Order: sequence, then C-alpha cells, then structure tokens
Amino acid sequence: MDIRFFEEERVFKIDTENTSYIMALTDEPGYLGHAYYGPKVSDAYARLLRTGDYPFTPDVNPRDKLGFLDSFPMEYSFHGTGDFRETAFKIRTEGGNVACELKYFSHVIEKGKPGIPGLPACFGDNALTLIITLKDAPTGMAVRLYYSVFEDNDTILRSAVAVNEGSGTVFLERMLSASFDMDDEDFELITLHGSWARERHIDRRPLAHGFQGVSSLRGESSHQHQPFIAIAEKNADQDSGSVYGMQFVYSGNFLAMVYKGQYDNIRMMMGINPEDFCWKLEPGAEFHAPEVMLVYSAEGLGGMSRSWHDLIREHLIRSRYKYIERPILINNWEATYFDFDSDKLLAIAKTAAEHGIEMLVMDDGWFGNRYDDNRALGDWKVNEEKLKGGLGKLVEDVKALGLKFGIWFEPEMVSPDSDLYRAHPDWAIAVPGRVAGLARNQYVLDLSREEVKEYVFKCLTDILDSADIAYVKWDMNRQLADLGSAQLPADRQGELFHRYVLAVYELQERLTSRYPDLLLENCSGGGARFDAGMLYYSPQIWCSDDADAIERLMIQEGTALLYPLSTMGAHVSDCPNHVVGRVTPFETRGYVALAGTFGYELDITKISGEDRAMIPKQAAMYKKYHGLVAGGDYYRIASYSENGYHDSWLCVSKDKSEGLLTFIQVLNRPSRHTVKLKLRGLSPEKSYRIFRFDMESGEEESFIPEALHGDTLMNAGILIPRMNGDFKGILLHIKTT
Repeated sequence: MDIRFFEEERVFKIDTENTSYIMALTDEPGYLGHAYYGPKVSDAYARLLRTGDYPFTPDVNPRDKLGFLDSFPMEYSFHGTGDFRETAFKIRTEGGNVACELKYFSHVIEKGKPGIPGLPACFGDNALTLIITLKDAPTGMAVRLYYSVFEDNDTILRSAVAVNEGSGTVFLERMLSASFDMDDEDFELITLHGSWARERHIDRRPLAHGFQGVSSLRGESSHQHQPFIAIAEKNADQDSGSVYGMQFVYSGNFLAMVYKGQYDNIRMMMGINPEDFCWKLEPGAEFHAPEVMLVYSAEGLGGMSRSWHDLIREHLIRSRYKYIERPILINNWEATYFDFDSDKLLAIAKTAAEHGIEMLVMDDGWFGNRYDDNRALGDWKVNEEKLKGGLGKLVEDVKALGLKFGIWFEPEMVSPDSDLYRAHPDWAIAVPGRVAGLARNQYVLDLSREEVKEYVFKCLTDILDSADIAYVKWDMNRQLADLGSAQLPADRQGELFHRYVLAVYELQERLTSRYPDLLLENCSGGGARFDAGMLYYSPQIWCSDDADAIERLMIQEGTALLYPLSTMGAHVSDCPNHVVGRVTPFETRGYVALAGTFGYELDITKISGEDRAMIPKQAAMYKKYHGLVAGGDYYRIASYSENGYHDSWLCVSKDKSEGLLTFIQVLNRPSRHTVKLKLRGLSPEKSYRIFRFDMESGEEESFIPEALHGDTLMNAGILIPRMNGDFKGILLHIKTT
C-alpha cells in the first residue's frame, strides 16, 4: 500500500498489494487525467495520457481546445466547456449558466480513512488517503476528490465533496462520486437485474458505443437494478481475466454507467442519479457525495468478489454480529400472515424451541387496526386483541420457552386508513394539487421533516423499550414517486429524495447506537434495498421475498458476486412455495439457506413429522459450518444460470485448512456422466480428506476414502454421484489431514 506524488512528472500513483492506479496533470491549464489502472506496475508513467496526440493540450493548440477536452482521458469530467461525453459534474449558477472547467489546485496525502458526514463509508486503520482539490475559478466551485486504500485490500474507495467558495448560490445538477477514462479492450458489461422475487440475476453483454448501464429512480437501490457495474475481458471467468468493478455505498437513486466514445475510449461513472436531483449550495456550503468501491481483479470475477467480501466484512459492517453465530430464527409471516394472536405465536414458539430454533420473529400485523395490508401503517401501538396482555407478556412467555424475540417494523410508511394519516396528511410525500399514487395501499412519510423523523424514532424506541427485543426486521415496501415535500422551499424540492435517504441513515444510526446489541435486518419488499449502504447499519439484509430454494440459486449467486454470504437473509420456507408453488425437499432447502443467515419461514406446527424431525439436524449443520460460511473465501464452482442443470459453490477458510462445498442437482437428466467438479481456493501442497454431511444422522461420513492433495482436487477434480430425482443436494466438508 502506497500513495505518492511524483512532482517532476506531475503524477499521482496509488498502489495496493496487487494493483496500481495512476493519474497525471497536464501542463497549464492543469487538467487531471487518468493514465492507468490495472496490475501493479513499477513506474509512474504519464505518457499514456496521449497529450502528444493532435489536437494537443490547449496551451499548445488553443484553437482546438474543445477537441482536446472531448478526447482527453479525464479523471473527473465536467460539463459545459467542451467535453461532450457523459460527464460526472454539472452545476447551474444563479444566472442560469452551466459551464464549468475543473483544474488542479492542490493535493494532500494523509494517514487514515476519513468518514463521510451523514453517510455510510468504509472505516479502519492501516489506510492512506489522497485528496486532490480541483477548482473552477469563474464560479468559485471547488471539488475535492478522495482516494483511500487499506493495507489488506485491493479496493480503492472513492468519493467527492463539492464546495461553493464563490459569492453566489450554485445549484448542483449532477455530482457523481467517481469517474475515470480508459481504452476499450473489447470489454463486456456486467450488471445485475431483476424484479420483485427474482432480484440480482447476472446479465453480461458486449460493450457498445454510446452510454449503457443501470440506474434507479425509485428512491431505493431497487429490485430492478443493483448499484453495481463491471467491465470484463471477453474471456474473463471466475478464475482469470481482467475485471473492473464499481459498487455504490448508497441506498437511493443511483446511476452506474459506461460510455464508449468516438475513439473507442470508455468512461466508467457512478453516483447519485442526476434525474430529479438538484442541490442548492449557498456560499460556503458543501455537498458530500457517497462512496464508491472501485476494484481491479486479474483473477476474474472471483477475485473481484473476494476483494469486496473482505472489504465489507472488515471495513464496512460494524455490527458485532458480522462473524459471531446468529440465532436460528423462525418468522411467522408465511405461517400465519395477518391471522394470528399470542396463542398461535406461542404454539409456534413452543414447537420451535423443542426443535433447536432460538428466536421467534413476529412479522406484520401486531399493531393498531392491522388485520390486513390496507390499513394502520404508522399507528405503532400494540393490538392487545391479538396480543393478550400486551407485547411485554408475549415476550416474557416466549423467553420462558427458551427463545429470544424479534419484531417487524415498516417505519417509513403510512396507510391512508390510519390515525396518523388522518391527523397529519401533510406528512406524506406528495405534490400539492396532485393525488399521490398508492403502492401496496400506502404512502411514504416525508422523513426530510424533523417532526416526522422524530415521530418515527419515538415509535420505534417506545416499542423496543417496552420489552426485551433482540432483533428488528426493518421493512420498506414501496418506491418513492410524486416527489414533493410540504416543508421544503421550491428551490430545494430537488433535494428531497437524497434528504430522505440521509434521514433513513440517521434513524438507523441512532437506533443501532441506542441498542448496540440489537440484531438489525434490513428488508425492502425482499431485496429492493440490498446494498452496501444498508450493510453499514445492519449485518444482514433479507435477500428476496422468494425463498424457494431453486429460485434462490440464481438470486444468491448474483448477490454473492458482491456481498459476503453472511449478509444474505435466507430461510427454509414453506412448500408448496408461496411465490412459485414449487415443492423441493426439506433437506435441499436447508442446504441453500445455509449459504446465508439461516432460519425458517413456515408454520412448524403444520409441516410433516419427517420434515420437523430434520430441523434439529439442520440446526446442528448450521452451527457446525457457520464459521466457514461467514468468514471463508467464496468460490463459485458451477452456475445453474449458465448450465441449466446444477449449481455449486465452495467456502474455504482463510488458512486453507478446510472448505465447505455445496452441490445442488436442479434437474436430473438421463444418459449422462456423473458431474465432475474442479475445486478452487485450496492449498496445492496440503493433503485433504472429504466427508459428506449426512442429514439423516446429522453426522459426517467419508466421501472419498483416500487423502488427496489440493492440486489434485483443483486440477483433476472430484465426481459427484448421481442422485435420483430433481432438486437434490449434497454437502461436502473438506479437511486437511
């Protein structure tokens, strides 16, 4: 790890253990250009800027300044003065002008990693940070670019701050967090797409000319697109090939874009979506853009994933639960929906406790007049017709059975049919004179208003202070639309959606600070707000409302491309599955849920005795292998999304002494050879034995009798026996001899 400025060459060089990132300054007027990013190099090499190519820099050839700006490899691009590509920074002055030209002013290299006020950001010791200040003299605007690296990771953390140092008001119309230019090397574009109940499916396609990418205008990172983008060599796979990835540490509207220009150069950009965004900067004011995780991997997609997994675990998640074993929970949602009372919950809790489950989570329907999802959101008072004797009594009764207690909230929302809305209709986000659209028959509370935010926080703390509650599931079940705040002035209405996200962050920061031992799980209609920003506040996020084991294979594969398995909320759910109607073996459902937080989403009192008898064995399986899943290196072995037949992944301990291989046979096929799997991530020199976890006995049995070296397992592979039927699974524990 090193950051240096070579004054004579006017070059900035950032080195991680395996990569180098090089920027350089032109002679006057001092533009900051991007020279190189890739495998670690020895030299501070600036000639890659091509300043010697026609039309040359403006100090040499002022007659073609626009041509130069439209082809120069910018490090942080600006709008309105000649760069006609998609740009990272755009302002509008009080006079309506949009021209800006950012030039180098100063820089500083500091020890440590600064935080970002009001926003989630990576943290930790053994870090270096480069801060480069660019200025636009006519408007008085300054932009500080931040680059931070940790000693133990190849990721470069980028963010930016805009400062109005002028005498007039300036409006930020576009401020992305990171941008850089490079040559296209026949790259392909990789994104994650989806919808409700099928989030984060991997999409890979050729990179074309023009702009392409993904975005959200929904007020959340969204089911539809993930705040992530990558470009990869055509031959890049899980093990090899160049991959450049960007991931946004933010939970609202985003833009992730690659622009391929006329000279086959490309620009990667990421930040807050400029649509519907306009931030008023009065003299002296600052705006802090969220953080971007930027990584280069020469070890394909797997190398990118493992860099981010380590970064998120070590430098983003703050919860004490990020490594420790979390309680095995059972959630009553698919068991009862709204049709429950304390007797029903206690019946579930009693049977659950007898079978090794450790926590009961009470989902939607426990408050106000909430007998269905058409009413009462916002009325966070316990419904004592359902919970006889109140919440405190229910919690104590559950604890007497030996279980912890968790509870569901949707604090950002309000139902039109609620006491809260009848008292404060102006607290809902809406445009004056326009009837706001409903989704799930609910509106969104305007959390940019201080009194609304305080009401929400008091509702949360009143409930949490009233009983011994160990877990909170924080849900958010609709997108933002009809953007309008009854409180913000006209020239600040464009700030609403970002102020909303900041308010969510503030509420969760206050909540986790007040209750440091609380296990918080975020959720948004399933996985609509599964992003790095939320992981700063909660160590896990509900991955998808579709908990069908087979659907989850592709959902969890895409999620694991970016996030550690320990962050993925995953449960053994009811069958026939409530979303797709599929029936899968209880054993297989357990194997898939093990690649996540592990829990249950069913009525344990109604499932078959055979399935119920398997729960203590699955609980023992979770406890035996949790450490490998939560802290191990993740390797994708086979992809059902690619082969249409089977799925497999491997978690390897950091010291390479053991691994856990999961194989799911999705569809059985006739007249086929047995499947050969080549393992990854093991030590070539070490000798390993392989054991199969037997769900019937709950014990391990020998799978391959002889010991084999890691190089044999990785190069020659192992054969997986055929299993009769569809949706079958096998779990293999690989241990050094």
